[in-house]
Amino acid sequence: MVKALVVYCHPRPDSFTAGVRDQIIARLAAHGAQTRLIDLYAQGFNPVLSADEHRAYADTAVNQRGMEAAIADLQWCDTLIFVYPTWWYGLPAMLKGWLDRALVPGVAFLMPDATHGDIRPGLPQITRFGVFTSCGASWWLTWLIGAPGRRTLIRGVRLLCARRCKSVFAALYAMDRSTPQTRAAHLDRVATKLDHLLGRKAAPSPHQGRAGS
Repeated sequence: MVKALVVYCHPRPDSFTAGVRDQIIARLAAHGAQTRLIDLYAQGFNPVLSADEHRAYADTAVNQRGMEAAIADLQWCDTLIFVYPTWWYGLPAMLKGWLDRALVPGVAFLMPDATHGDIRPGLPQITRFGVFTSCGASWWLTWLIGAPGRRTLIRGVRLLCARRCKSVFAALYAMDRSTPQTRAAHLDRVATKLDHLLGRKAAPSPHQGRAGS
C-alpha cells in the first residue's frame, strides 16, 4: 500500500492551492493510499532555525529535537508530495524553514566522512516524489529566472530519496490571469500527474477549485 506524506504550505484556506491539496488527497484516497498531511500554517509551524538548533545541526544525537513528529512522517512515507505557491520564483519562507529544520543530517542525508567525500541519501524508502505549485509569473519568465523553487525540490530534496525515485511536477503559471476554466484544467492535470506517479488508474475525483493563488 502507498504511504503518502503531503507537505502543504499556504496561509489561506480559500486558496486555489488548497484546492490542489484537496484534489491530491482525494486522488490518493481513490488509489487506496495511506495519507498523512502536514499543514504548516494550520499547525503554526515555526520556520526559524534557532542558534541552538544550528549549533546542534550535525549532532545526530540531538538534532531531531522539536521535529520528532515530522521526521517520523518522513521516515514512514514512501511517497513525498509538496503543495505550495511559488513566491518570488522560490519556496515560501514557511516551507523553506521546514526543509531547514526537518531534513537534518542522520535523517534526510548522511554527512561526508573519511570514506565518503559528499553527502549520501538518507531517505531511500521514498520512491515517488511529487511537486505541485502555482506561479504568478509566466512559464517563460520563470524559466528565465531559473525556477529556484522547483530546483530545490526536484534536484535537491529528491536527491536524498531512492536512486531511481520517480518524480512528477505540475505548475499553473500566470496564476493571476487564470480563469475558472484554466484552473479546472489544471486540477485535471494534477490528477493525471498523480495517477502517473502512482502508476495505476483510479476512480475520477471531483474538482476542488478555488479562486485564490
